[in-house]
Amino acid sequence: MPGAAVFRRIFEEAYDDVVRFVERRCDPAGVEDVVAEVFLVAWRRLADLPADPTGVRPWLFAVAHRTLANAHRGRRRARALLVRVAAQPPAHVTDPSEVVHRVDLARAFRRLGPRDQEALALVAWDGLTPTEAAVVLGVSTSAFSVRLSRARSRLRSHLDDPRPTEGALA
Repeated sequence: MPGAAVFRRIFEEAYDDVVRFVERRCDPAGVEDVVAEVFLVAWRRLADLPADPTGVRPWLFAVAHRTLANAHRGRRRARALLVRVAAQPPAHVTDPSEVVHRVDLARAFRRLGPRDQEALALVAWDGLTPTEAAVVLGVSTSAFSVRLSRARSRLRSHLDDPRPTEGALA
């Protein structure tokens, strides 16, 4: 099977380079998944690989770059969905001020940067401890705790600032 032999050679020659490329751009927990996806694409598109062997590694890096971008967009969409869900009033509201608070919280959350949103989401929505969240992000517990503290502080300041934001929930 010549295709399998070609793929095996490419895999053996480029695997470590692709892993290093992804490690510099991804949290440690996601590296294996991204690298696996890169080589799955390479296997499926073996006929599309550059004929010149020196072009294979850049081609694989481009696949890795697109895979990472797709994963990032997926996480961003998931966070946006969570914000929209949080802004929806519950089916039965006993206190209307609760709805106002949820909308204000969703609006303030949307004003945060992606790093702040991720830190808060890992703890508040995913229910992780700071130690567990630090593992997810590939940072030390103390670094995550500082990041979380700063994110909470920025969220509070956005809650205290009544200015509407572009694209904020109405």
